[in-house]
Amino acid sequence: MWTDNQRVEPGGERPDGARRRATIHDVARLAGVSRQTVSRAVNDKGEIDPGTKERVLEAARLLDYRPSRFARGLVQKGAVTAGLVIPDLRNPFFPEVAAGVLEAAEQRGWQVVVWDSRIDEARERQALDVLSHQADAVVGYFKDSDDVLTRHLGGVPLVLLERGPQQTRFAAVGIDASAGVEQGIAHLVEAGHRRIGMLDGEREPGARKQAFLEQVRRHGLPVDDSWIVLCPEHSVAGGEAGMERLLEARPEITAVFAFNDLIAVGAMRTARRRGRSVPDDLAVLGFDGLSLGELVDPALTTLHIDKRQLGRLAVEQVARLCAGEEPLRGADAWVTPELVVRESA
Repeated sequence: MWTDNQRVEPGGERPDGARRRATIHDVARLAGVSRQTVSRAVNDKGEIDPGTKERVLEAARLLDYRPSRFARGLVQKGAVTAGLVIPDLRNPFFPEVAAGVLEAAEQRGWQVVVWDSRIDEARERQALDVLSHQADAVVGYFKDSDDVLTRHLGGVPLVLLERGPQQTRFAAVGIDASAGVEQGIAHLVEAGHRRIGMLDGEREPGARKQAFLEQVRRHGLPVDDSWIVLCPEHSVAGGEAGMERLLEARPEITAVFAFNDLIAVGAMRTARRRGRSVPDDLAVLGFDGLSLGELVDPALTTLHIDKRQLGRLAVEQVARLCAGEEPLRGADAWVTPELVVRESA
């Protein structure tokens, strides 16, 4: 196997200075096999030695090779099929992202196959195994590392959602949690809050937790593990249970930042049940900008994400990959949350 620091350029630069797109011949040369073997390995067709297949797929990854059939699909209207992997269609955040993908794909005459992975990593891998045969490219949420995803892709272009472009070698569309949380915590501090807790939603240290820690420390506020409670269930019920634990651990808190809006609504329900008025006794800040935030009482202050823009950017990334172009990078591949102030904080 090769390592990333042995990455091979497919064919140098074109006269205009742009990097030439890798061809099947480049992959065959690097892997030491025939062009027919590359085709069988990438398309998962025919008998092929597992070790040889792995070597070919690794060569394809190092060269960033994309089979030409994807580019041909762009010329024929309706020929491109994109796979969309969503973790939980019961969470209203994800259908809004899906709507953005579907709208942008429809404008291009593409078809979209939607797969609900149900927050199950085995189903995520199964989705890749299936869609690598059915789709010209895949967009979605995946927890696995790049190396694991590569083994299941079969050479199909992939666009990762909510994984920052600097966090992956695949194309990606990220959410700039740091910029959003900076706005939210500044708003709470300006309102006089000095004891702010968090209801987190990720077991591993995620971008929202890291941004929260950075901002409360920046403002000189007290914080340690007891100020943050994990809510594994990203739901209203999960927020209710998490808020119970947070109030037990830190009854002195006057504000809470929630991982998402559903958890924030659950936090408000627990606060009221425990005799705390929102926002007089406890300010609540969400993250997502779901429409339900306008319907609860008090209306939820939140960090709003343009979910349809997230989906549209993902489709733009697919189009670039299918055309053999470089994907969007940097600020062009980020969606920045915007603070929406309502009654809860």
